[in-house]
Amino acid sequence: MTGISAEVAGVVQRLREGMVSGVLSFPLTSFGDDGGLDLDAYRAYLADQLAVTPGAVFPACGTGEFFSLDEDEYRAVVRTTVEVADGRLPVVAGIGYGWAQALRFARIAEEAGADAALVLPHYLVAAPQDGLVEQLRRIAAGTRLPLIAYQRGQVAFTADGLRRIARIPTVVGLKDGHSDLDRLQRLTLAAPEGFLFFNGASTAEIQARAYATVGVPAYSSAVHAFAPEIANAFFAALRDGDDAGVTTLLREFYVPLVELRDRVPGYAVSLVKAAARLRGRAVGPVRAPLTDPGPTDLADLEKVLDHGLSLVGVGRRPV
Repeated sequence: MTGISAEVAGVVQRLREGMVSGVLSFPLTSFGDDGGLDLDAYRAYLADQLAVTPGAVFPACGTGEFFSLDEDEYRAVVRTTVEVADGRLPVVAGIGYGWAQALRFARIAEEAGADAALVLPHYLVAAPQDGLVEQLRRIAAGTRLPLIAYQRGQVAFTADGLRRIARIPTVVGLKDGHSDLDRLQRLTLAAPEGFLFFNGASTAEIQARAYATVGVPAYSSAVHAFAPEIANAFFAALRDGDDAGVTTLLREFYVPLVELRDRVPGYAVSLVKAAARLRGRAVGPVRAPLTDPGPTDLADLEKVLDHGLSLVGVGRRPV
């Protein structure tokens, strides 16, 4: 990449090093039984998350229920994350909705000390490439934060669109949630040297081997939010070429988890939060419109979780 400032280049280098060293952590946001933000619980939970060495931390994103936070809550979550991280790893805050609201969140994240921002898909409408590019241009014009675009849902870049956003000096990477490897390969080939890519599919480990074949080995891990031992064991097996270990974890833990996740819309977050509670983490319930799992699904989740932990030689508690 050319034309970027030394500050942005430094953030990119830290992110690149983090993507090689560990999974990307997307922490849950802790709520109390009354549904209010519980910062003390979040601080304790996050400290445990960061103690097991993720490559970077992404607060207030999809797993962190960005969509249900107001601006004051968002500010508190990002600021707390920056304080707990204490410079040990990059903090990339979620921002989103239309460009004007995304920019409001970006400025809050910047003031709170975040290192970069992940631009979540905009609200509702499909848009042409010109509009997707302009959305990022307008956000970039109003914040110093390096930006990572997230293509998922109604956001999908063409190779030409990727080239255009990569020319915006502070747009430094792309998180992919489409799992269209043909398109993704074209994007990686169109990108300038040094542009960051990572796998952001739901339960990304399921497709991690496939993504790696097109040059995108880095990935986010929702499992890290409740079972970092399993997430780190999978990352190590994949990194070290332990195909048998990867296959065992996929077959015996990740696939059953995904099958359970697919039972109810929103379980990609709700089950993660329920599993964290099963491990004694005070993360509280999800907020509407999500719903917590019922007794049958919760019992099945316990079985999947306990078996997954047994595969890596640990019990449910402590983490």
